[in-house]
Amino acid sequence: MSAEPATHTLELSDVTLRYDVRGDLEDAGPDSPPLMLIGSPMDAAGFVSLAGHFADRVVVTYDPRGTGRSTLTGSAAADAAKGVAEWSPDDHAEDLRRVIEALGTGPVDLFASSGGAVNALALIARHPGLVRIAVAHEPPLARTVPDSAQALAAVEDIHATYRREGMGPAMAKFIALSIQQGPLPDTYAEQPAPDPAAFGLPVEDDGTRDDPLLSQNIRGCCCYAPDFAALSAASTRLVVAAGKESEGELAARAGAAVAERLGLPLAVFPSHHGGFLGGEYGQQGEPEAFAARLREVLAEHAD
Repeated sequence: MSAEPATHTLELSDVTLRYDVRGDLEDAGPDSPPLMLIGSPMDAAGFVSLAGHFADRVVVTYDPRGTGRSTLTGSAAADAAKGVAEWSPDDHAEDLRRVIEALGTGPVDLFASSGGAVNALALIARHPGLVRIAVAHEPPLARTVPDSAQALAAVEDIHATYRREGMGPAMAKFIALSIQQGPLPDTYAEQPAPDPAAFGLPVEDDGTRDDPLLSQNIRGCCCYAPDFAALSAASTRLVVAAGKESEGELAARAGAAVAERLGLPLAVFPSHHGGFLGGEYGQQGEPEAFAARLREVLAEHAD
């Protein structure tokens, strides 16, 4: 099966979505549906290594609205340029619905990471018939952890910092929150702000406010409240996962909390939050071992 992706376009009222198909959709069937790999706001470029380990299947990737090649149009584009556009997981779920329906193959299997995992939970709650098996890897749902008040306050502070000071200071706070080990202390908000330069980030504010993560998605994603009743009732075979090296970090703790809430075991994957990356964005995980574990999990839930 060809690993070269064919790019398709889906025109919606406020965005042009672009998605890639590796393989021939006619080769997909009920026993081997397309495997869709999604992140948010990470785009399709982040899944090149992982997709390469599934050359025996039809693989679909896409760029979420406002990222990569999925360009906003009309008032949505204007709002994004001004930093006032924000997308909820429900918005992304409807985009995913349209892409899956455009494939015309019936339900897909879905691997979803980080913000993509949150969007996958929204999709399954709203349209469970579109997904056969879903693996939600480290959804950073701040509401689900015991220290939710501190986590939600930290997310709001990151967004406010971006509006006030720009990308460097806000991204430094985001990274610090992402790698914080264990529950956030009550005094977390009072700690000195991290130095952007320590993370190789710009200190000067360039004046832009259209970053897909810091402006458009962070609050909608991290502050989202999943519909646990709908997820429990869904026909989708849901797996919630976290990386072995991520234990204690917010996204992994949230994944464990979601799994517990749904009465599911937490599936442990190799490596860390970006364990499937093979050098994309300068980050290295263990893509071969990660893909083997994903293949194992999908097979376990295929019957």
